[in-house]
Amino acid sequence: MFAVTNVDDIVILALFFSQGGSAATVVAGQYLGFAAILAVSIVGALGVGLLPEAVLPYLGFLPLLLGIRAAWRVWRERNAEDGEAEERPAGVLPVAAVTFANGGDNIGVYVPVFATAGPGGLVVFAVVFLILVGVWCAAGRFLATRPLVARALSRWGHIVLPVVLIGIGLLILLNG
Repeated sequence: MFAVTNVDDIVILALFFSQGGSAATVVAGQYLGFAAILAVSIVGALGVGLLPEAVLPYLGFLPLLLGIRAAWRVWRERNAEDGEAEERPAGVLPVAAVTFANGGDNIGVYVPVFATAGPGGLVVFAVVFLILVGVWCAAGRFLATRPLVARALSRWGHIVLPVVLIGIGLLILLNG
């Protein structure tokens, strides 16, 4: 269940890792965003109906706005004096916001499963999922450090990240 709802996160994580900055920042942001997904899912499961389904599509505004912001930076810096765009490493909060916003499908899947899991099952799910977040971060870092992938991300990552974020935001808004 975790792998199916988070397969797109590996690509996003690889993009964030390629943006520079520390791995700890990306990992902390991923954990913060996923902890929010878990919290909302657990609250939704405990009070089935407290999480209005109509709100989920609006989570798409987070990655959409972050993507537009990243695209604006690329556009603004493409004619920088030194000819090279200044790389801005991903921060904890943007990574967390994208993780959370991209978690609408997670919440939609987790709430009904958690609602039937019982208290012990909730704890098991939470612990296993939090361990798997670490595995996902390692996989994203691994991809970002493969020479072929790293060269592609280095050359195109600053363009691909805004496109991916805008695409995710629109997908969440339209399919939510």
